[in-house]
Amino acid sequence: MKKSLHILWMMPLLALLALASAAQDRKPRTVRGIVVDREENPAPRSVVYLKNRQTMMVRTYIADNEGRYRFSGLDPNVDYEIHAERDDLTSAKRTISSLDGRQEIVIQLKLDKQKSSE
Repeated sequence: MKKSLHILWMMPLLALLALASAAQDRKPRTVRGIVVDREENPAPRSVVYLKNRQTMMVRTYIADNEGRYRFSGLDPNVDYEIHAERDDLTSAKRTISSLDGRQEIVIQLKLDKQKSSE
């Protein structure tokens, strides 16, 4: 009887350890996409901001001539926030969740809001 109780107690613990190990073994991920204007045309030289929600560090990328951007080597166990700006326009802020298991995430950022003057 004691042995079966011991086994029942150990099963949830082993499952929890397996989940923690799997979360740590996830490979770095990539976020890429294109920045477009209100008319869905590529917005070259837009600045894309990627904020690590854990450390609050911000990485930037200047979109190429076709409006493309790419951030790679991202920690899959961290949530990120991404948005783009160009001139007086900004895109909506989008969240990239650590619960999203995709290794490569593609996000289109649309410059359709006026920047607020802060």
